[in-house]
Amino acid sequence: MATPIRTGNTAISIAQIQRYAADFHSSPANRVRMNAVTKSGIQSVATDRDAVARMQYTFSEEIDTGPVTNQKQSGRCWLFAGLNTIRQDIATGKHMAPFELSQSYQMFWDKFEKANYFLERILDTLDEDTDSRIVQWLLQAPLQDGGQWDMFVNLVEKYGVVPQCVMAESYHSSKSAVMNRLLTSKLRKEASDYRACYRQGTSVADLRDKKQLFLGEFYRLLCYFLGTPPTTFDFEYRDKDNVFHRDTGLTPQTFFEKYARVDLKDYVSIIHAPTSDKPYDRTYTVKYLGNVEGGNDVVYLNVDIDTVKRLALAQLQDGESVWFGCDVGKRSDSESGIMDARLFDYEGALDTSFAMTKAERLDYGESVMTHAMVFTGANVIDGKVNRWKVQNSWGKDAGKDGFFVMSDAWFDDYMYQIVVNKKHLSEANLSALAQTPIELSPWDPMGSLAMMR
Repeated sequence: MATPIRTGNTAISIAQIQRYAADFHSSPANRVRMNAVTKSGIQSVATDRDAVARMQYTFSEEIDTGPVTNQKQSGRCWLFAGLNTIRQDIATGKHMAPFELSQSYQMFWDKFEKANYFLERILDTLDEDTDSRIVQWLLQAPLQDGGQWDMFVNLVEKYGVVPQCVMAESYHSSKSAVMNRLLTSKLRKEASDYRACYRQGTSVADLRDKKQLFLGEFYRLLCYFLGTPPTTFDFEYRDKDNVFHRDTGLTPQTFFEKYARVDLKDYVSIIHAPTSDKPYDRTYTVKYLGNVEGGNDVVYLNVDIDTVKRLALAQLQDGESVWFGCDVGKRSDSESGIMDARLFDYEGALDTSFAMTKAERLDYGESVMTHAMVFTGANVIDGKVNRWKVQNSWGKDAGKDGFFVMSDAWFDDYMYQIVVNKKHLSEANLSALAQTPIELSPWDPMGSLAMMR
């Protein structure tokens, strides 16, 4: 790597600092801003009262989905959002009161499959140097809680689903940091062993035999943390007419097939990534983004933002909620549940500018998808939405009884992905979806996982 050529002054001088300080103290407004922000915090100072008044929790289109769920101190938002869409379908189809599906069950199999997926990627890259970008990327976070829609589908198709009463939450499913840290250490140690053995002449076939033994140990560790996943169970419930039902000898797979009317193969991921390297109306996949070896690849169809809105609204008006991924921490407030691009006037409060386009935010690491939730309503005026109803998974104390409200302007800036039934796609959308996906690098912004807690 060539040594950069530096011209002019590169270090900060004391004289510079003195000039900056003099400039600061020359303006009385600077002291007012400093006093306000240091005493009350920037969000309190920058909150726009008009934005708060504008973001009402009333909607012209609404789906009754029951109470919110709570992922607690874990990054399982994508699993909660996916299971929330399925439980709505089950409850509606069977005339049941709202209930929960087991997020711990999905978490168990996700971590088990991710362990195998990670080790297979280590075997793929044995000829790479340990400090290569790809190997270091693989080692960075082999077992985080986060995921994507297609990864959720992989789990349901292979392992089914179970009611939460069949596999309840454990301490570490709700508070996953220590478990993840220990299991990650095991995986990195195994990766180190494989690469050392390979350099000493061990064949890949023999390393795969070693992997099978390791997975048995990994299964045991997961049972310690999360409990044993059920193979069969009985399901008992009363419907809304107070009629009792009992169904015995179910497997997680037969339960999903019998009770869920939804066919997950009918659903596709639609993204809005307006960067120059991702033309619209093309499909994309991300190298090494997945959880189940041999499962479905993560595939996106990239479209303009108006198409994303049209498809989301069409599904809501068809009586079905919408799984989505966004950058939840930007210009939003978890206490009020308001997600609005104008909620905080940071620019006015700090007398500066943070202006970037959505494409620039993606290109420069300022924004990526961080969290998955579910649209359950929208407020439509003259055919257009001005705010969206959001079901979160942070418990009932966040937002309004756990629900958030999103402005349409926030949708423009920080929404990245929705999942919709293919029946809502236009012929042009379906034609674009049929293309062979363009493979993106593992570290591409569209390779981010929903894992906000």
